[in-house]
Amino acid sequence: MIISENKDIKETLEMIGKSEKLILVGCNQCAAACNSGGETEIDDMKKKLIGLNKKVLKQLILDPACNLQKTKKDIKALEKDIEEADAVLSLACGDGTQTLAKVIKNKPVYPANNTLFIGEVQRVGKYEEACRACGKCELGWTGGICPMTDCAKGLINGACGGSQNSKCEVNENNDCAWVKIYERLEPIGQLDNLREVRGPKDFSKKNNKIRLDNRKQRGTAKSM
Repeated sequence: MIISENKDIKETLEMIGKSEKLILVGCNQCAAACNSGGETEIDDMKKKLIGLNKKVLKQLILDPACNLQKTKKDIKALEKDIEEADAVLSLACGDGTQTLAKVIKNKPVYPANNTLFIGEVQRVGKYEEACRACGKCELGWTGGICPMTDCAKGLINGACGGSQNSKCEVNENNDCAWVKIYERLEPIGQLDNLREVRGPKDFSKKNNKIRLDNRKQRGTAKSM
């Protein structure tokens, strides 16, 4: 799940500048679940903008905002309103906002949210980062614990030696990732995984924009 939060209203106002007539667009999936882009948040944003003498022409909740073809179809219902509007304000994640910008080419699309991380829902309203989308997953040999996310130093070959009482030396509020990995591998009989010296982490996939087309070749992502 992509976790996002609303920007401070002052920052949003600075972005939209002199735009007076606005269209608000949210997302019914990740942003709605994070309370950053569902119906409640769209309504709250509308009230704030009206209170600041802005005019909200229309509001729309996409399901989801990041689906290019569906967004193209859903946005058609607002074509006349978009022509009248000065700008579109997106309460979706960064992906959804970019999708909107691809579809709405004749008006600026501004983000009202900050995209924080890919994470898990621990309980309603509580999220924790789980994946950095590094392009080469290491979970198969670490017992399902991500060293890139859980380790503050992103170490790929064991602990740094600075942890105390199983806590990270960089942030004592976090458990040491490598202690967690050890404790996960031990009961499943895979401690030998830690004896192998791993090569440097390959970040090449993240150096360029990635595309994946399952219609041509399943499971293969290629950099542009």
